[in-house]
Amino acid sequence: MNRFIKNLFVRNWGLKLLALLLSFLLWLTLIPEEKTFSQTTLIVPLETRNIPAEFELVEKPVAEIDVTLRAPNRLISQIASAGVQAILNLEKATPNQEDYPVNPSMVIVPPEAKVIRVFPNKVHLKLERSKEVSMEVLPALFGKVKEGYIIDKIDVMPANVSVRGPESKIKPKDKVRTSPVDVTDLIQSAEFEADLILPKPDLRFATAQTKARVKVTIAKK
Repeated sequence: MNRFIKNLFVRNWGLKLLALLLSFLLWLTLIPEEKTFSQTTLIVPLETRNIPAEFELVEKPVAEIDVTLRAPNRLISQIASAGVQAILNLEKATPNQEDYPVNPSMVIVPPEAKVIRVFPNKVHLKLERSKEVSMEVLPALFGKVKEGYIIDKIDVMPANVSVRGPESKIKPKDKVRTSPVDVTDLIQSAEFEADLILPKPDLRFATAQTKARVKVTIAKK
């Protein structure tokens, strides 16, 4: 009996190993995909890239989209939103188009994972032509100088700064103001450094100039 059992495992062991391997491969082929793969849905940030320099994004698309992935069971629990990117390429965008398709090809996923669907499948955004202008800088003073004295002159350096933003947000009457400068009880001329404040949050400085010097000249009455 012992010899029979021994021969059962030892005789033609190479062929038996091959048969076992082929059986395993056949089992893998026939097993339903859902037994080895699973799906998960992640909330993924939607990133806009390559906005043409001559345009401004005045209405942003939704910040996040739902991405449904399929991946092997051994990996599905390891996939997190941080490892998935959704990128909307606006390289060829124009102000005439406001709805843009979102499809699985825009989503970057880890190896062995596959994007099954995305939601929403389109997003709304709005572009507008960019405009750059030179705006006058107006000083913002508060307080009163000492009794018997007056403010004779106010000089701002620079007197104008370059500002850029969406065309519709820039108006001829717009001015850049300084942060408040306190002249309370001044009896002699003084110079102050002040921050520059844009007239609208949609605008930005076109240069690195974000501060101004305000010179207040005091004279006796």
